[in-house]
Amino acid sequence: MSNYSITDTATTSLISPHISSNLFAHSTPLKLGVLASGNGSNFEAVAQAIETGELNAQIEVLIYNNPEAKAAVRAANRGVEAVLLNHRDYKSRDRFDAQLVQTLRQYDVEWVILAGWMRLLTPVLIDAFSDRIINIHPSLLPSFKGIHAVEQALAAGVKIAGCTVHLVCLEVDSGPILMQAAVPVLPDDTAETLHARIQVQEHRILPQAIALAAERRSQVKLVPS
Repeated sequence: MSNYSITDTATTSLISPHISSNLFAHSTPLKLGVLASGNGSNFEAVAQAIETGELNAQIEVLIYNNPEAKAAVRAANRGVEAVLLNHRDYKSRDRFDAQLVQTLRQYDVEWVILAGWMRLLTPVLIDAFSDRIINIHPSLLPSFKGIHAVEQALAAGVKIAGCTVHLVCLEVDSGPILMQAAVPVLPDDTAETLHARIQVQEHRILPQAIALAAERRSQVKLVPS
């Protein structure tokens, strides 16, 4: 049986692995904390997947570090509590991440979802939620890590781009890969047009990857020590 799926949007894309949309339908809802710095479209995608029953979860809190982030407006529109933690108010990354951990625990968060979070994480946060922090990145990792990934892909002349959902480790964009979606690069693509098509796939795979990560973690816990 194939472990990938072909999905038609504006152009054909390949998503791997393929999982059932109701993979986590019969478990206790996952308690999510979403971190966002900007528009919040991936926050919206996760919230929409929860609403439609694709993902059995609840967003306990949205934390945003940019006072102008539109993600906060999206959260308010969905009745999700939003907390502003402006990193500029903290003397170090460690202190900022310590406040993130405190806030996430205050809301009883189990899984941390980075949805356009434009901050490097320290061990303070990574160790507090070991193997329970999920990030989405607009490239087919391990290619084109870091910022401006779409521009990097275009500059390199690749013919296939895409996005990756992965678990977070200390090294940037290097944790275990959960799911990927490939998107063809068209001859007339700009960074804006290619990124827009990649985002369509980000919105598809992020909710599924969250369910997949939780399922894998539950299976590990069931294995006798």
